[in-house]
Amino acid sequence: MEKQKVLFVCVENACRSQMAESFANALGGEIVEAYSAGSNPASRINPDAVKVMQEAGIDIGNRRCKGFKDLAVRDFDYVVTMGCDDICPFVPALRHIEWDIEDPKGGSIYFFRAVRDKIEKKVKALLRLIIALERPGKIGRT
Repeated sequence: MEKQKVLFVCVENACRSQMAESFANALGGEIVEAYSAGSNPASRINPDAVKVMQEAGIDIGNRRCKGFKDLAVRDFDYVVTMGCDDICPFVPALRHIEWDIEDPKGGSIYFFRAVRDKIEKKVKALLRLIIALERPGKIGRT
């Protein structure tokens, strides 16, 4: 199976979409090539996002926030919006998915952890979906 290109989109590309991209590449790197971008990129990754991802064993501290023009890839199989409503522009893809995930910016570290855990579960479910659609009969092996 050819790797599926997945784009995770949020507003600032400083928390949610960065976490989703990192989980997707860490958990499903053999089946997906994940990217992230924001409609209004922040100047840096949120330090609380860095902290909670380090707790999960993934370092995003050296990453940078990106806008859509910063993406080297333009053709995506999946675009997953993280709950940015009308702020996120339409990005062409074979499949569009909306994950209405609240932005943890300004929240407690406990809220960041809850958002991180929700994103991890949703990424795992997305990987199972991709396997089911692209490799029928192989579901549940991620």
